[in-house]
Amino acid sequence: MEKPIIAVALSGGVDSLVSGYLLKQTYKHIFGIHFITGYEKESPDLVRLEEQLGFPVTCIDLSKTFEKKVIQYFIRTYLEGKTPNPCIICNKQIKFGVLLEQAQKMGADYLATGHYATIINPISYPDKKISRCYLEKGHDPLKDQSYFLSMLSDQQLERIIFPLAGMTKKEVKEFAKSKHLSPTHPSESQDICFIHDNNFSRFILEKQISTPSHGDIVDMSGKTIGRHKGLHQFTIGQRRGIDCPAREPYYVRKIDIKNNILNVCFKNDLSRKKFSVAHINWNFSDPNTILDMMTKIRYSHKGALSTLSFKGSLGEVVFNEPQNAVTPGQAAVFYKNNRLLGAGIIQ
Repeated sequence: MEKPIIAVALSGGVDSLVSGYLLKQTYKHIFGIHFITGYEKESPDLVRLEEQLGFPVTCIDLSKTFEKKVIQYFIRTYLEGKTPNPCIICNKQIKFGVLLEQAQKMGADYLATGHYATIINPISYPDKKISRCYLEKGHDPLKDQSYFLSMLSDQQLERIIFPLAGMTKKEVKEFAKSKHLSPTHPSESQDICFIHDNNFSRFILEKQISTPSHGDIVDMSGKTIGRHKGLHQFTIGQRRGIDCPAREPYYVRKIDIKNNILNVCFKNDLSRKKFSVAHINWNFSDPNTILDMMTKIRYSHKGALSTLSFKGSLGEVVFNEPQNAVTPGQAAVFYKNNRLLGAGIIQ
């Protein structure tokens, strides 16, 4: 096939490696791109990648853009008392934003990655009679990454290929073994790739000049039951680090930045039935009230039946049954069966 020209984002892991191999079997013009964030512990062997895949791989330094668009967003959101989701921002702004633009400048028509999700488009699925691209869940329910891709626009989706959409992680590993493909970066990527020790608090302090302020921990009755050492250490629903003895564990219910107060409660008081979302990315019909959709309020959440109503630039989500730890700053992602309808940021 003479056209199109495909760029493949290669991390050095098995998913992108298999993606590149599969595409090489179909497309004649293909090249690889590896991008640097500035937070890598190790770098993949690009020469070995080229030898295994049979096409050139270029390294692009996106560290300045990553710092500005992802790291600063991450820190700012935490210091506002919210919980950021940097993977969603990275996918929209970096991988399928700046990296896609760079790939196009290098002559690519499409950018492929090793994500587990399915893009439905008019060309590949003419029987569906659709007029715009949209996302569906990946074939592997244990690895589906549509949640993290939920803020991509249909214009971005038009230029993306996910070769692993119909495969499971087990099948990918078995395929790599059968083709003697050896990842040059064998470790699995983390959800937060730039924090290697999972210590969010330390990372934020290292990036901030100001010293965090100690403040009160207050229970549901308004009683002060302890002191915290900085609100940046907490997120809604968190149990760890409160350190206030009681008949049962406390959980973070609210982060009051204005008054520097950590509001806590017992687990039974943690649930909410409704909440608002802003910065909505909608990829379905004209905005209207959507009944009986599934809403996921974090990646590990299995989703719950709910109704979405649009009110100007905001949306209001009402669950059929209350859900625990509805967390401002996280994404609420909306589904009808396997189709991703859209997403918004929890307020």
